[in-house]
Amino acid sequence: MKKNAIIVAKRKTVVARAVITDGTGKISINHKSLSAYSDTLLKLIVNEPVLIAGDLAKKYDIAIELNGGGTMARAQAMRAVIAKSLSKKEKSLKKRFLEYDRSLLVDDKRQTEAQKPYRSSARSLKQTSYR
Repeated sequence: MKKNAIIVAKRKTVVARAVITDGTGKISINHKSLSAYSDTLLKLIVNEPVLIAGDLAKKYDIAIELNGGGTMARAQAMRAVIAKSLSKKEKSLKKRFLEYDRSLLVDDKRQTEAQKPYRSSARSLKQTSYR
């Protein structure tokens, strides 16, 4: 019996967890198939690592669970977790993913800066008037 690999990817406030198993190439997001989503840009972003992997991606099923964030951060986290899971199963894909885009395998740790008291945003101050 083979063990299932569990992979985690983060982007802003999104946490994506994936379980990769041997299968036929299905991708499910929060127990829904990828085709159930209507946003075409989201589908293109999520399918990037699958297109780069080619036929190697059709050997595995990937189940993704997402928590938090907005639509684009979610798409980027899904993209990263798919690439990480495929490269964990197929070692030859790691070099291909790194040549294409390093952010597929390396998490982006940038966060939005917190708003400070008595300010309208994180850094801006009220304009001073001398007259």
